[in-house]
Amino acid sequence: MSLFGDGLEAAVQKAFTRPAPKSAPAQMRYLVRQLKSTKAVAQMLRISQRTVERYVKDQIRRPRPELAARLEREVKKRWQPQIRARARKRAATTDGIVIDTQARIGYTAPVGTTDDARVRHLTVALPPQYAARLFDAQQAGATDQQLQQIAAAALKEVYF
Repeated sequence: MSLFGDGLEAAVQKAFTRPAPKSAPAQMRYLVRQLKSTKAVAQMLRISQRTVERYVKDQIRRPRPELAARLEREVKKRWQPQIRARARKRAATTDGIVIDTQARIGYTAPVGTTDDARVRHLTVALPPQYAARLFDAQQAGATDQQLQQIAAAALKEVYF
């Protein structure tokens, strides 16, 4: 996932009503329930089926860092899908989304003058139609650059 896409995911995850499983065995059990087999989980995480079974039985408790990261990412991706969809729909129809970013804003002017372009910190509430465009593009697999272009167009429209 991209940096901008991660930010959109973090915004949606704030709507979760329950925390996702924290320990590796609990996360592994959750994934096994979701995917219906230890073999599917093993293939997805690129580990052996036996390793998955050992996590499920609490025989292994601490994964190596790269496996822990993959495990957490996969759990969060699947956690509370209906609440995730409801949060996206609410942002795209009524609430909109708040973007917190840094942007270079200014005019073409000599360096050192007051109109010189400089980096500014912006926190802007985007209307629902822009939130809908961002979420639709993310669902369609847009790159970070494409998401940034949509956000830039929205900022241009709303901020100026």
